[in-house]
Amino acid sequence: MKRVSSYQPCFLIPCYNHGSTIAAVVSSLTPFDIPFIIVDDGSNHQTKQALNELSDCQGVTLLSLAENQGKGGAVMAGIRRAHELGYSHVIQIDADGQHDVDALPKLIKASQANPTHLISGQPVYDDSVPKSRLYGRYATHIWVWIETLSFAIKDSMCGFRAYPVDATIKVLNQYRIGTRMDFDIEILVRMYWEGVEIDFVETRVIYPEGGISHFDALWDNVKISWMHTRLFFGMLPRIPKLIARKKRNNSNAHWSKRQEQGTIIGIKLMLAVYSLLGRGAFNLILKLVMRYYHYTGKDAKQASEIYLQQLKSYAEQQEIELPSNLDSYQHLLSFGHTMLDKLAAWKGDFNVDNLTIHGQDQFQDMVDNKQGVLILGSHLGNIELCRALGRRHKHVKINALVFTEHAERFNTVMKAVNPNSELNLIQVSSMGPDTAILLQQKIEQGEWVVIVGDRTSTSKESRSVWADFLGKPAPFPQGPFMLASVLKAPVYLLFGLRDDTSKTPHFNVYFEHFSDKIVLPRKERQHALEQVVQNYANRLEHYTLQAPLQWYNFFNFWTLSNQQDDNANQ
Repeated sequence: MKRVSSYQPCFLIPCYNHGSTIAAVVSSLTPFDIPFIIVDDGSNHQTKQALNELSDCQGVTLLSLAENQGKGGAVMAGIRRAHELGYSHVIQIDADGQHDVDALPKLIKASQANPTHLISGQPVYDDSVPKSRLYGRYATHIWVWIETLSFAIKDSMCGFRAYPVDATIKVLNQYRIGTRMDFDIEILVRMYWEGVEIDFVETRVIYPEGGISHFDALWDNVKISWMHTRLFFGMLPRIPKLIARKKRNNSNAHWSKRQEQGTIIGIKLMLAVYSLLGRGAFNLILKLVMRYYHYTGKDAKQASEIYLQQLKSYAEQQEIELPSNLDSYQHLLSFGHTMLDKLAAWKGDFNVDNLTIHGQDQFQDMVDNKQGVLILGSHLGNIELCRALGRRHKHVKINALVFTEHAERFNTVMKAVNPNSELNLIQVSSMGPDTAILLQQKIEQGEWVVIVGDRTSTSKESRSVWADFLGKPAPFPQGPFMLASVLKAPVYLLFGLRDDTSKTPHFNVYFEHFSDKIVLPRKERQHALEQVVQNYANRLEHYTLQAPLQWYNFFNFWTLSNQQDDNANQ
């Protein structure tokens, strides 16, 4: 492989009793035309013989340690030798053949393109991975995300890496880093603390049958636990520095185009904390997380303040009494609680005992008659509670229409949380005839179709209907209401509001009739559409005033995003 002149890498292979595999690993790397530093970490006689034979090969430097130092000790010794020899980067490869050589070109290319970055493999496992290893890695990832206040480190235990030597030597000289299996984790966190960017490339990792593992289940776990304790307390005084590092992306893009900070990794993290520690511990951690997000999430905080200001102004005009704790932090904290509620609903932890259903008779009639209906929801409260509504009625199929490119990933996560979930997410980019036909079939089969009515179209934002909401005109999407008229199905409203006065999770679910059939006469279509949307906005306003902190449209709801050309975004 041709190298950039200022980019002088070497392979670094720590080796402890891998005499049976080291020659094959070196042979597989020879075509890259990159020199080797092999560290003999106090190996047995058989391995020493194999390493001595390799040391005679051109481009191989053998560094022998008199006593076993552990994997971390061997890697650190190899990096220091690479620094002495003038190499700019070391590419760490394990000696047991776990790492996929086919991923090396991607790793090297990424390192050449960003020579100041640390590039690490992000493992893609096959069925050979021991489940205990997999679960243990996930627990470590959670700690690393906490210690860095970031999801930037996607995997902290993969030994397939390209280190920038000068930056790594600086960190090694500054900190006393663990010398065994804790090294791979600690070096990433420490380098992140020192401002080094860390990028990842996917790599296939296998566990060969009969492979040698030097992981001591007791002592290595003890060392890793002690390391995480030190890193956690080391993180605390660095909080201002870590927060300052966080990049802020202030965008006026349409709501659907904004990059969600609550990524799939975040959802899985929330689920893991909830499952392992329970709701009480989760709520304590949530307060700290939301304080951080309140400080760094400028867009969400600003949108919250715009909403709360409009809400308070309208309530004052109408002489409506509001709760006293209405501020942007409490608003974001309420959103965090609702994210947990969504996960719990997906997981199946809620049933009708957690709900007080207002409109029970109408709901029961629909179930008994196996009637297909269109349900209009919103981003007020928790619409996923319809999952809890349908748990006792196995024949009820609920379809949620979602206008976002993230729907497919959310659907995957939801199925992972609960494979038996009856809630099916349908991803659409626009409301066309094919969508109407699909949903018509589901209605005819007695299924429920859920769609939110309070966010403008992702593809045709200008196709909005303005209606008064909290005392000021706001744009609502025309699509859901046009769809309802085409389907000619009964329309109901659903609002699921958490009862924050209850010590245990409890929700008020308001299930109310909206229209037997939405009719939009051709000659009076616009006027009829405006009336229907205003009726929806009135009910949304009514329930928003009941639970003002459970409104989760974190963008300026009363404006469009100023997209110059809707067609450009189709």
